[in-house]
Amino acid sequence: MVTLRQGLRQGLEDSGPVGLGAVPMGMAFGVLVAHSGLAWWWASVFSGLIYAGSLEFLFLGLVLASAPLGTIAVTAFLVNFRHVFYALSFPLHRVRGRLGKLYGTFALSDEAYAVAAGTQAASFGGRRILRLQAFVHLYWAGGATAGALLGTVVPARVAGLDFAVTALFTVLALDAFRAPEPGRRDVAGAVLAGACALAARLVLPGQMLLAAFALFTAALLARRALGRARH
Repeated sequence: MVTLRQGLRQGLEDSGPVGLGAVPMGMAFGVLVAHSGLAWWWASVFSGLIYAGSLEFLFLGLVLASAPLGTIAVTAFLVNFRHVFYALSFPLHRVRGRLGKLYGTFALSDEAYAVAAGTQAASFGGRRILRLQAFVHLYWAGGATAGALLGTVVPARVAGLDFAVTALFTVLALDAFRAPEPGRRDVAGAVLAGACALAARLVLPGQMLLAAFALFTAALLARRALGRARH
């Protein structure tokens, strides 16, 4: 039986590597909220209740532009459509109870997925997965709140804040590629993902994320079918 102290320490250790990326990204979002003219506590509301990472950066612009609800809904669907693919391999089945599964679904972030779906997390139980997600949620919301509070002392139009999300995704991708042993790294999969992203950018630049995921999923299914046929 894991004690409360052991569980908190375990959650901190599991989430620490990705937390180093979630905190500064959250702070970048908080600074943008402060510079948008909204009250600082809106950063806490957005990051705590919406908790959608890259979508929150877009959502802030949509709110400030008074975009229609239909536009916001479609944007949220397209940007977060990747979570449909995450759910295929995220170990939510290990989480027990309706409330636990509900929070686990709500808190399915890129950072938590990168850890929980990895080979090193194959032995994680349901409570450990939820602790991981809760810590990542806290990193993001805490970083956003701190960024908003410090936003008044950060000069406006600081270059690079809007690149925080892209930088985090790049780091997560590199860590996922480097995690397995050198002989077991899926080089072909990484090349295939890059090719799908490039094709989506050229063919459907306005819906690049959704198109890239769809192409990559189809390519992986085709590669799996081809591998079975050879054996």
